[in-house]
Amino acid sequence: MIYPWQQSAWTQLQAMRARLPHAILFHGPAGIGKSGFIEAFAQSLLCENVQPDGQACGSCASCGWFLQHNHPDYRRVRPEALEDEPAAEGEEGGEDKKAKSAKAPSKEIKIEQIRSLADFMNISTHRQGLRVVVLYPAEALNMPASNALLKTLEEPPPGTVFLLASNGLDRLLPTILSRCRKFALPMPEHAAALAWLSAQGVPDADSWLREEGGAPLAALERSGSGNREELDALLGFLARPNVESALRQADKLSKTPLSALVSWQQRWLYDLLASKLAGTVRYYPRYQKELAALAGNVHTANLLRAIKSTNERRAVADHPLSAKLFVEDMLLDYAACCAAA
Repeated sequence: MIYPWQQSAWTQLQAMRARLPHAILFHGPAGIGKSGFIEAFAQSLLCENVQPDGQACGSCASCGWFLQHNHPDYRRVRPEALEDEPAAEGEEGGEDKKAKSAKAPSKEIKIEQIRSLADFMNISTHRQGLRVVVLYPAEALNMPASNALLKTLEEPPPGTVFLLASNGLDRLLPTILSRCRKFALPMPEHAAALAWLSAQGVPDADSWLREEGGAPLAALERSGSGNREELDALLGFLARPNVESALRQADKLSKTPLSALVSWQQRWLYDLLASKLAGTVRYYPRYQKELAALAGNVHTANLLRAIKSTNERRAVADHPLSAKLFVEDMLLDYAACCAAA
């Protein structure tokens, strides 16, 4: 699916069709529609009646197979945790579903998923066209899977195109980056994202959009749940931090996705720094008074250290040894930063 803010990027992408790279890495912030964009491009590469604007026709046999998730020349590789519909026969990550359902789905892309592409890439294509492999998010590749993919990218099979998506290039192996053509998908302008959310019927769209860092799809998902309880619990602590409440809140928040908690705190810290240096607030305008009060007391050096620590936590948030200890450390570190003012 191509969203309104992606039209310019889609037009730029069409210029690459004449000399298509064997691997394209689409990168940009989470929640802006990268996976839908690359799957739309994958469908168009396989389409038998591509439209003048480069989009798939949606009605040929190839498009029919693609939309039913059983195109013989297409594979999608992603973590089990992202599999929200039954996998088609031959689709990577879908085998042995019943056996895997008894345990928590993996958030990683594993080496078995990359190795299972070998047979797919070594047989003739169904319609003498391209083979297309879509893989996202690329940072979910564990180290063995990354090394296996690297070998394939070093000696790409003829007629095969890899389309990867990443939320953060800094989390990928430099050797993988060097073997892909990078294509940026930027965050949409606030006005464009807000107009789209309003058209979806999202109430209080501006607040949801700001709280999700300007990512419209993330804002739509969060607003659909209508639940700000976890976010408000964290922000309430960040507005009035102390050691005792840090331990209580850590116990309550330890079941919240840690990557979300870290992202929320990152935005709070950026707002706190902006409030201190420029008197402005971007992400949490409903806490403007609390941010201004904290900004008047916290030392800039302490605040910068807290931002650095939070950025480091983001890199390991998906693989903590203990969720509760992770949250305790994060909140206690923040409380110490504010207490040292």
